[in-house]
Amino acid sequence: MFSSVIPSYRLVAFAAVLAMTAFVPPASAQEHHHTVVIPGEVVFEQGPPSLPEGAQIAVLYGNPAEEGPFALRLKFPAGYTVPPHTHPTDEIVTVISGKLGLTAGDILDQSAAPLLAAGSLVVLPSGMAHFAWVEEETIIQLNSIGPLKITYLQDADDPRVN
Repeated sequence: MFSSVIPSYRLVAFAAVLAMTAFVPPASAQEHHHTVVIPGEVVFEQGPPSLPEGAQIAVLYGNPAEEGPFALRLKFPAGYTVPPHTHPTDEIVTVISGKLGLTAGDILDQSAAPLLAAGSLVVLPSGMAHFAWVEEETIIQLNSIGPLKITYLQDADDPRVN
């Protein structure tokens, strides 16, 4: 079918070009490697000083203290709360296990929203005041662009000040 439309020498040239390009990965793939995180290999450490005591953290990708994308997991013990605060970048929060209460607002009100089950996703725009709480041990994943910064609405809520 193609031979009647495209001369045979052009078919050979086209096939040669296709063969060369089909097996050469793009430059970006040659320079970067993918990251794989296996659940059983995630190691949690004491949470950062910017969160109330009791949280644990596992950085999965990138460095939240530096510019660029990152992914981390936070493990919260039963009864844990994060008082109202903001961030200068968007956040994408996924509930991995347990249930998470998370909603917009400047006053921690646990009746303001239902608890979100594992598999739930919340996207928080930069600058939006929000707070979080859990009733049972809960693990969330946070994806964002660093550096990660948190500003509590009330200085008294900031564990770095107290």
